[in-house]
Amino acid sequence: MGTQQLDGQVAIVTGGAGDIGRATAAALITAGARVVVADVDATKGEQVAAELGEGAAFHQTDVSDLDQVQAAVDFAVSRFGGLNLMFNNAGIGTEMGRFLDDDLADFSKIMGVNLFGVIAGTQRAARHMKDHGGGVIINNASIAAINAGVGLISYRSSKAAVAHATKCMAIDLAPYGIRVNCITPAHIKTGITNYDMAPVLKYMQPLRREATPDDVANTVVFLASDQAAQITGVVLPIDGGTTAGVPFATTQLIMSSAAAKRG
Repeated sequence: MGTQQLDGQVAIVTGGAGDIGRATAAALITAGARVVVADVDATKGEQVAAELGEGAAFHQTDVSDLDQVQAAVDFAVSRFGGLNLMFNNAGIGTEMGRFLDDDLADFSKIMGVNLFGVIAGTQRAARHMKDHGGGVIINNASIAAINAGVGLISYRSSKAAVAHATKCMAIDLAPYGIRVNCITPAHIKTGITNYDMAPVLKYMQPLRREATPDDVANTVVFLASDQAAQITGVVLPIDGGTTAGVPFATTQLIMSSAAAKRG
C-alpha cells in the first residue's frame, strides 16, 4: 500500500490523545492526510498534535456534547479546508464487575461518550460530506460489540449499539457517497485496558501475537482509502481470530479436564 493514498484529505480523530487515536492520527498523516486531533484532554491533545507536526492540529472536544462535535467539524473545515474522514474513536470503559452488583451509576456517561458521541460525530461529519463529494466515517467499537460476556453491561451495550447503528447509518448515507464502517478491536493494551493480557492471549485468541494500536491504525487507513471503495456497513474484527472461535489451548484444556474426570 502506498504511503500517500490519502494525499490531500482531511480527517478528524476523536479520542486522538489516546493510544489508538495517536497511532491512527500518525498513520493518516503518513498516508498524506491532515488530521484534527480531537480530545477532551487539552494537555495531552496539544502534546500529541505538536509531536505529529504541521499535518496535525488539536481541538478540544467532548463528543458527548453535540455543539462541541459540530465545532470540531467546523474547525477541520476552516483549518484544513474540508473534511473527508471522521474516525469516531473516543470511548470510555468501566470497572469490571458482575451484572447484579453493578449500580449502573455510569450508564448515562458511557452511553453519552461511546454511543451518542459516535452518532453525533457521524451525523455532523456527514452533513458536511453530503455537499462536498462524500467521505468516509469509521466507528471504533470493541469485540464486546460481537461477543457477549460477563459484566461490563453498560460498556458492552454501548459497543453493540455502535455496531448496529453503523449499519443503519451506512444505508442512510450511501446515496451521498458516504461510506460508514465499524471496527471491533480486541486485546490491545490501552489506557482503559483493565485486565491481564497473558491468559487472554492464550485461552481466547487463536493468534498468539499481541495486537498494538498500529494494527487499528493500519485498518483505518485501508478503510479510508480508495482500496476500500466498495466497503460500507461492515463490522470488522481486529481480534486475532477471537470472534472466529476458541484457540487450541482452550480446547486442549477442556479435553484434558474431561479425560481426568473419566480417569
